[in-house]
Amino acid sequence: MTPISALDVLDWRRRVHALYARVRAESEADPARAHEIWVAGRDELVRSHPASPVPPEARDGYAGLRHAPYDPSLRFVLPVDPDVEPQRLEVPTATDGVVPFELVGRLHLPLGDLDVWWLDSYGGGIFVPIKDASAGRVTYGGGRYLLDTVKGADLGGSVHDGLVIDLNFAYNPSCAYDPAWTCPLAPPGNTLGVEVAAGEYVPPGHPGH
Repeated sequence: MTPISALDVLDWRRRVHALYARVRAESEADPARAHEIWVAGRDELVRSHPASPVPPEARDGYAGLRHAPYDPSLRFVLPVDPDVEPQRLEVPTATDGVVPFELVGRLHLPLGDLDVWWLDSYGGGIFVPIKDASAGRVTYGGGRYLLDTVKGADLGGSVHDGLVIDLNFAYNPSCAYDPAWTCPLAPPGNTLGVEVAAGEYVPPGHPGH
């Protein structure tokens, strides 16, 4: 993996936070328009930013991200059910050492349940990955992310009154673009037995595409 400077990562994080701030500001009145903003912003970052997970040699002429059309029926505002057995998930990575997560709750969607994890290290944050029946065919085999608030991927809402869970915003982790990255992937409690026709598809050029 080509080294990325700390300042490039800082700029990437700032841009992601700003993008999701625009999404939250727009989504209550017009979720589909918020999704258009997110798609365009994600595509620009992945295509051209120095901290993009796409390898530099593959960025010239990169075909861009592929998405399902926006489906308003896949947007939910759900409370986090805290009635879960304590569970700890420790994910070894090549860049950040062992990344620990604690299970803090569960979301009950019409399509199935998703566990809610807390990043139990400096900064902290809510983490909700998802792997559905399309994984390995239409979407990345290791699953995708819905929320990763420490990185800025936050659709809004509150833990007690309801998080905004919009499956149209499911996005690929960095390892979907370059196997040199090591990503926390969806554990069993974040795996759905149904196909979710929403969010980002397998990246162009990926073996599954």
